[in-house]
Amino acid sequence: MKKLLPGTATAIVQMMLVLGFAGPARAALDVGRAAPMFSTQAALGGKPFKYALADALAKGPVVVYFFPAAFSKGCSIEAHAFAEAMDRFAAAGATVIGVSTDDIQTLAKFSSEVCQGRFPVASDESKSISQSFDAMMETRPDYATRVSYALSRDGKVAAVYQSLDPDQHVEKMLEAVKSLSPGRAGK
Repeated sequence: MKKLLPGTATAIVQMMLVLGFAGPARAALDVGRAAPMFSTQAALGGKPFKYALADALAKGPVVVYFFPAAFSKGCSIEAHAFAEAMDRFAAAGATVIGVSTDDIQTLAKFSSEVCQGRFPVASDESKSISQSFDAMMETRPDYATRVSYALSRDGKVAAVYQSLDPDQHVEKMLEAVKSLSPGRAGK
């Protein structure tokens, strides 16, 4: 077996990070931490409205999922999966909000066409929400990364799932909100 020269392994890891071969960094909002509260423009079924996380939490657990760009392949797959699962989220007493750095006009169209009017998507053009949730993509800082948070009624992070692959976000968040039974949510 060949031995690497001292420092070579470190150099290889650093090169992989620079070239983007390593996975995304772990989300900074740990389980048990209070989630940042926010209000912003959102759209549901093509209609813009003012969304406030505090108002949604007053009704039950909330899944806040961040995605890079409306109408991109992965984001459309993920939004469609959330739309298809909305009855299951409702049965668990939870609501869902998608957040991206897209403008509200783009998200109004996305909410109608891809989200099927089943859940709202929020505009974070200023990137302040994404930054407060440590959800900015490191390699493309104009975009949110793909990370999902399940929040209990008291606004604390109950679960976090981060992967650029959109396939597991819905199931991971459903597992999390189901564990927040009405008697446990917010405790």
